[in-house]
Amino acid sequence: MHRTTLRRLASATGAITLVLSLAACGDDGRDGTPAAVETARNGDVFNSADVDFATAMIPHHAQALQMALLAQDRPLPDEVRALVDQVQAAQTPEVETMTTWLTDWDKEIPATSMDHANAGHDMDGDAPAHDMPGMMSGEQLKELEDASDADFAKLWMTMMIEHHEGAITMARTEQADGRFADAIALARSIAQSQAAEIATMEDLLAKG
Repeated sequence: MHRTTLRRLASATGAITLVLSLAACGDDGRDGTPAAVETARNGDVFNSADVDFATAMIPHHAQALQMALLAQDRPLPDEVRALVDQVQAAQTPEVETMTTWLTDWDKEIPATSMDHANAGHDMDGDAPAHDMPGMMSGEQLKELEDASDADFAKLWMTMMIEHHEGAITMARTEQADGRFADAIALARSIAQSQAAEIATMEDLLAKG
């Protein structure tokens, strides 16, 4: 075979290998189908897993912030008060960060329980939010709101542990399937920080 033809075949084979390698990196890890990769106008390279992560985690965080808000005027042990403050301090800027990503990517910003139009209402009517792991139902939030001061801290921690476990599940999915480095890093941070908070709450509940 002519050398030029061989060189062209070798070049084409190399290009195909590169494309397949990139596709493998974008594999969503669930059914072998590559996650759709996009480039935003600002240069961000992301995939559908990144979009799903931010779109789901925003209302998930918003509900945690709603639960923290319910705790604001309650008499709480110092350790529980510190946890409430940690939730607010960590998750408020994370919501802002993820909202910025979706805006930059020209993706829809999800409605949350903290939006003015939804204030005081649960999000059960929103199917994606309802299906997210760890989300409390409207009835559960009402139970928390109506709990006595004596029962509130225990119930809050019990619900927040379940809520955090759901967030960790979502964060691990992003770490496995995401493409956008900042989203993967945030997912790693969420998994680590919320696992530590779960350990603290479980210890406090065990002590009674």
